[in-house]
Parts: sequence; structure tokens; C-alpha cells
Amino acid sequence: MEQWLEIRKSGKFDEIGKKYGIDPVVARIMRNRDVTEDGEIESYLNGTTASMGNPWLLKDAKEGAELLREKIQEKKKIRIIGDYDIDGVNATYILLEGLERLGAYVDSDIPDRIKDGYGVNEQLVEQAVADGVDTILTCDNGIAAKKELEAAKDAELTVIITDHHEIPYQEEEQERIYLIPKVDAVIDPKQEECTYPYKGICGAVVAWKLIQVLYETMGRDRQEADKFLEYAAFATVGDVMELRGENRILVKEGLKRLNQTENMGLKALIFRNQLQNREIKAYHIGFVLGPCLNASGRLDTARKALKLLCAENWQEAVSLAEDLTGLNEIRKDMTQKGVEEAVNQIEQSPWKQDKVYVVYLPECHESIAGIIAGRIREKYHRPVFVLTKAAEGVKGSGRSIEAYSMYEELCKCQELLDKFGGHPMAAGLSMQEEHIEEFRQMLNRNSVLEDGDIEPVIRFDAVLQLKDWTEERVRQLEKLEPFGNGNEKPIFAAKNLRAQHIRQVGKEGQMQKMVLMDKDGTKCEAISFENHNISEGEEFRILYYPQINSYGGYETIQLVISGICR
Repeated sequence: MEQWLEIRKSGKFDEIGKKYGIDPVVARIMRNRDVTEDGEIESYLNGTTASMGNPWLLKDAKEGAELLREKIQEKKKIRIIGDYDIDGVNATYILLEGLERLGAYVDSDIPDRIKDGYGVNEQLVEQAVADGVDTILTCDNGIAAKKELEAAKDAELTVIITDHHEIPYQEEEQERIYLIPKVDAVIDPKQEECTYPYKGICGAVVAWKLIQVLYETMGRDRQEADKFLEYAAFATVGDVMELRGENRILVKEGLKRLNQTENMGLKALIFRNQLQNREIKAYHIGFVLGPCLNASGRLDTARKALKLLCAENWQEAVSLAEDLTGLNEIRKDMTQKGVEEAVNQIEQSPWKQDKVYVVYLPECHESIAGIIAGRIREKYHRPVFVLTKAAEGVKGSGRSIEAYSMYEELCKCQELLDKFGGHPMAAGLSMQEEHIEEFRQMLNRNSVLEDGDIEPVIRFDAVLQLKDWTEERVRQLEKLEPFGNGNEKPIFAAKNLRAQHIRQVGKEGQMQKMVLMDKDGTKCEAISFENHNISEGEEFRILYYPQINSYGGYETIQLVISGICR
């Protein structure tokens, strides 16, 4: 059973509201997100790109930019090696377009998820040498490719890493020894020596910051690089970075540009998904547009997603947008089947009580393992690794919960792994099939999770009854956007409700619309995107978010129900 807990953090909400011209409810939610100091509140409400971190503070950004300046002037061949997800594709585009605008002799390569796996491998280095490449520039990868990139150095290539992932390390006598590749420049804010103030940026933002430094190094105005802000924002949402501090400002400003994008490919993708007459929000990146770009790298090649961003005519853009959207529909079907198989396996397994799940789906397409892991984590509220059969051994992806640092725990098992990397909340790995059971046992033996860590808890922001809402108060909630990881959409609770005029809606009747009425007789329209089987006459509580519903020229408040308790 879920626990519903109200977030009760104290504050002078009326006073804050008057000072900043916001509703006290908005002030309370900001307090719930730990936005408390005057500077934080001002930045949260009114922050601009001018208040973001100085890109020159990134360790090795100056050195990397200087090397690129030399290569551009000497017409040396530069190859960008990106990654096959939203972050990697946008990072590759930022570097490719940014360098081409400076006259660089540059091309790009994105590893094939199935054939090459994640990041730089020996074959990609050998191909670069064979193609006469002078400089390898990575984005959204490279920090874990010590062996491969040092081999590139041995082949007399210049190597520049831009990445945002955790720095690999090994334990020696209870001391961490960080395994940073010995190359010409390593630009990754996770390095201990890096003085960049915000460590939680994605790979595309690191790439954008390098382009900013490079433009200034070459005597150009840094603001010329602002054209890439919408791609950095797209990647930040798509890679599920925390929308706090700098990231929130970046996404807020980037969405403004995305809604007026001049990129032919993005326009076509927006049109294909019938969003051309709507304001594009973080939600649309995370759940509509972003998955289309990701589907390219999952089921085909991420080069197709990059090609979409680079499209220069409408016909090509429309064709690519159609392909990517179609791939995403196929991906959805495959995911649903994989989730059903995983649930069946867990329910019938002797290890259902494990605190860390390791699910082996040999026939599952490895590209959707992470999505399935995320769905299983949501259902069972515990860390989940989903493994699939690969050409050599098995590959897998993991999704975690707040109490469990997935990357840290993988480091404790690295003797069983061929390769791994990632974040506290997500990770990827490869291993030999015979190690699966030992891997499962070791993860659970090492786990420090308590029973309370895996009990599902939904925290809501406030109890607000139907009578508490006005259209102005609902509109004020927009000041809290963009919503996402670290700046979650508010959740409210209301109690002592009954429903009237209940009707099933949706293609398969999977949703319910109704009119809610509280004990005071106040009424409000509501919709639930799940069928909670609400019936007239019964009393219940709900979790919800209010919105303005426009229909037939009229605007009314409508509650979107996310949970119900009888």
C-alpha cells in the first residue's frame, strides 16, 4: 500500500508572497523544494542565462578550446564521437554545428548501440586512424574509455573528452584511485579539481560550454553560441537531469527558444506529433519528442536522429520525423511486452523478496532494457537491473531509487563486470552470462537498503479543498515550471469528496471524467487518466493537480487526479 505523506516545511508564506508578488501556495511549494534564501528565490522566479556558471571554470575547457582553435586553423581533421541517446545526439549536434560555423574540418560518428556498445571502443579508434583523423573529440562519453582513448594517444591522435558521467575509480587500501584517461584535455565537471559551480549538467551542456569558450578563444561573441541553448535544454530534460539551479534556468530559457525553433527537423517532429499549435513544455520533451529521438538509437541508428537535427529541407525533415515517430511506436509495443514478461518472472521467482532486482530477459531488445527497468522500479519501488542476451555475454541497464547509488554499488561488483558506468540513479553494464546469479547475490549481500527504503511513499505538497482554487491561483502555478526531476510537479490532496456525472472516456474507456463535490457543496470538474472505478455515492480522497481547461470558448478549473484512496 502507498503511504501519502504531506510535506510540512515551515515558512512565512504570506510574507514571501507579498515580497515577490506570488501566491502563498506558490511560496509554500518553493519551500517544499528547499528554495528558501532570497538569492535562490529570485533566481528561481527570475533567473536568466546571465546568472549561469562561467564556462571558463570548467577544468580543461581553456586547454580544449585552444587545441581546437589550432586544429581549425591548421585544417586538421576532427572527429566527434557521441552517444546514441537524446543527450549524446544533441551534444554531437552542438559540437558539429558549432565547429562547422568556425570553418573546422569536422565530421561525427555515433556508436551503434548493438554493434559498438556504449562509448569509444577499439574499432572506432582504429577507424579514426584509418580515416586520417587528427583529433578525437568525445561528447557524453569518454571518461570511462581509459584504455581505448589512451590507445588513440599511442596512435598519435589528439584526444579531447567532454563528458558528465561519474569518474571511474578503484579502491586501494580504502582509498579511491580515480581512473581518468591520460589524454590532452578532460572536460567533465565531476572531476574533483573542476571548479565549475554546478556539477549536475548533462553532456550536451558540457559541449555547449566548450563551444562558448571556443568562440571567445577565436574572437567571437560568446552569445553566438546561444543558438544551441534549445538543444542543451532538450538534452537536459531528456537525460533526466535535476531541474534545480542552473539546469532549471537553462531549461526555462531553452523552452522559449524551442517554441520558436528555426530547426527544420525539430519543426517537422513537432508537427508530426501534432504539437504545432501547443506550447512545448518539458513534459513534451520527456514523453513525446524525446522518445522519438531515442527510438532512433534504440531500434535503428542514432545517426538518423542526428540527421533530423541537421536537415536543411522540409521534405527530408518530414520523412525523418515520420521514421522516428514510427520507430517510437514500435518501441512502445516492445516495451509493454517486456514489462509484462519481467513482472511474470518476478512474481514467480524465489527472489521476489530481494531488495535489489536482477531480471534476465534473454530475448528482450537490449535497447529497451533501461525503460523496462524504470517501469519495474516504479511498480516495486526498488533498484532494478534488466539484463538481455548480447553478442558476447549479456548487457544490462539499471534504474534506481533515491536511497541507492547504483554506480557506487556497481563499483563493489566490478570483478564480475566486463564494463559499466553511469549515475547514482541509472547505470549500464556488460558481463558474462554465468555471472548473473552471483551478481544478483552480491548486490543484495552488499546492499544497505532498509525495509523503509523500498516502501512506496507519495509526498504531496498541501491539502487544498475545491473551494481553495481560483483561476488566478491555478495560473500562478505556472511560475513553478518547468517541472521535472528535482522540481517535481506539485501534488495536492483533497478529502471528503463524492463524484457525480461519471463517464468513461478515451478510445478504450480507460479514463474517467466526473464532477467532484465536497461537503460544502463546492463542485469542480475532474479527470483521471486511469480508471480508478470511482462510483457515485462513495466518499474518497484524491491526489491531484489543477489546470485550466479551455473548451468552446469557456475556461474552467479541472482537477487531474493522480491517486485515489477510499
